[in-house]
Amino acid sequence: MTAHVHHFHLSLLVMLIISASLCVLAVIIKMKNKKGPKLLEREKYNSTRTENMVEVKKTDSNIFNIWPYVSKLKSAKVLSKKIKDNDLIYKIYRDSSEKFEHILLSTEDKNNFVTIIVNKKRKKTIGYSFLDSNERYDLSKNIA
Repeated sequence: MTAHVHHFHLSLLVMLIISASLCVLAVIIKMKNKKGPKLLEREKYNSTRTENMVEVKKTDSNIFNIWPYVSKLKSAKVLSKKIKDNDLIYKIYRDSSEKFEHILLSTEDKNNFVTIIVNKKRKKTIGYSFLDSNERYDLSKNIA
């Protein structure tokens, strides 16, 4: 082979290696920037609640589709994969303006829930929060 052909092949090989490296780097950066489920701070959570949160029946057809978000919560190990989907939704509450929905999901711990908060008007999930009803509602105290 002539020197020019040899140099051309070497240049192609170097370009291939650089291109492959850039592709791998792009995938790594995208994976690092991939957003997981967002744990809401107490202040943000409280801003989605009103005095008159109304319980909504699980059979209501107007309930937000949470299942893609539930999959993310399971992948992030926020929710246990042991609980079957049909047993997952405990209760659903909607604020009086019907802007926010709080969907309580069962966990393996009694009286502990993962709450998904949804902005129904924007049709998007805001994030999730933990609810320990023993602590919040003082259920651990014995009433005489």
